[in-house]
Amino acid sequence: MVAISVQELTLRFPVYGVDAKSLKKHVARVTVGGRLGMHAHATHVTALSNINLELNAGDRLGLIGHNGSGKTTLLRALSGAYEPNEGRVEVFGRIASLLDLNLGIDPTATGLDNIYLRGRVAGLSAREIDGRIDEISEFSGLGPFLAMPLKTYSAGMQARLAFAVATSVEADVVLMDEWIAVGDEEFQTTAHARLDDLIARAGILVLASHNLELIRGYCNKVMRLTGGVASEVTDIRRLDDLLAA
Repeated sequence: MVAISVQELTLRFPVYGVDAKSLKKHVARVTVGGRLGMHAHATHVTALSNINLELNAGDRLGLIGHNGSGKTTLLRALSGAYEPNEGRVEVFGRIASLLDLNLGIDPTATGLDNIYLRGRVAGLSAREIDGRIDEISEFSGLGPFLAMPLKTYSAGMQARLAFAVATSVEADVVLMDEWIAVGDEEFQTTAHARLDDLIARAGILVLASHNLELIRGYCNKVMRLTGGVASEVTDIRRLDDLLAA
């Protein structure tokens, strides 16, 4: 079974050391970000408010909205990084969370050690990493540099290694915050094909992006977030109508 079920999801983050009334005066004209208020006698931002979402195998959902609208927060909630303040989130199936490729990276450890570290963060067992190590190493193209500490790598080399590990999983649900583009032009071509293959094998894709053509190309459903409040999930063919609403 591969499915995502979100019911009345609300996420709040406390804001310490500020007064809600004075802060509201400064952000009254801001159209992005969550809603400010008081909860349990503390100033807080409601990042997501009463989100409802049901996805099944074959669904490819695009999340659209301005910066600060709640797209990344929702993806993190689906990944299990955030615990709901209200409501519930249920994800059935193995998740590939392509939100922060640098998560779990240790600059003092070797490239090889970082494959194991990042693999465990991605949910792979030590045995699974052992079975993938040759393929990950070859795809990264880093060769003897894998024996070197990551702090000796260029930013591009680090990104190649992180990408190779993150996309080595067998996932039922793929969560992506913008499309990943790493390395030089030649590597980007192979990386794009690898990412396409990962998505094709997955049951569900949830992709947040400002690139509407990317959303049209990969998604069959779309949801718009505004200040932490979500529209209904609609067919991708109604994207223009959703944007105009």
